[in-house]
Amino acid sequence: MFNHIMVGSNDIERSRLFYDAVLGVLGAGPPISHRADSGHNRLFYRHDGATFCISEPINGEAATGANGGTIGFKCGSADQVQTFHDTAIAHGGVSIEDPPGERNGSMGPMHLAYVRDPDGNKLCAVFRPA
Repeated sequence: MFNHIMVGSNDIERSRLFYDAVLGVLGAGPPISHRADSGHNRLFYRHDGATFCISEPINGEAATGANGGTIGFKCGSADQVQTFHDTAIAHGGVSIEDPPGERNGSMGPMHLAYVRDPDGNKLCAVFRPA
């Protein structure tokens, strides 16, 4: 359904360090760096046919996390959810909501972990057992 997701960053190099580590847990390689015609720097992480992008805001204002927004990353196991969480914390992220673990909800059992990246974007690592 989705082609790409882009978030803003106030410090593109800090974001590179954070996302190199966190998205590396999911198997993504280094990003493609791009300088837009506007002079703004961007990073493009490609993995499994999708792209996760980070950009300095083109409008010149500060990047902020979406209030009420969450970006969910699909994990292959409960252990990968925990590793995603721990890696995020080790690289400047902040653990939020309940501790990582199993939840039972309307969509059945799943393993979840929620963190905020250094710019305040809310990320979720999720694994749904078969």
